[in-house]
Amino acid sequence: QHVDVQNFSGSWGSGLAFCALLHSFFPDAFDFAALEPSARRDNFALAFATAEERAGCAPLLEVEDMVRLPVPDAKCVYTYVQELYRCLVAKGLVKTKKR
Repeated sequence: QHVDVQNFSGSWGSGLAFCALLHSFFPDAFDFAALEPSARRDNFALAFATAEERAGCAPLLEVEDMVRLPVPDAKCVYTYVQELYRCLVAKGLVKTKKR
């Protein structure tokens, strides 16, 4: 709910897309239904902390940078999602095809 990812910029502006992505892999980490789109700072902080603690994802994005901008930078979001994917693969939580 409240998440409609259409791009790597505005779709990630409330922090809920990051939370939804992480919640799909770590449903016991937090109550996604209790999150509010208007609580951007809290959403980003929760997502980034969960990614670091549960997936071992490097903190490539800063909460303050994300809330300072009304629309996140697409390249920054893409890089972070790519790093999160790499960490999830390393933990065996995402299966990839062998080439």
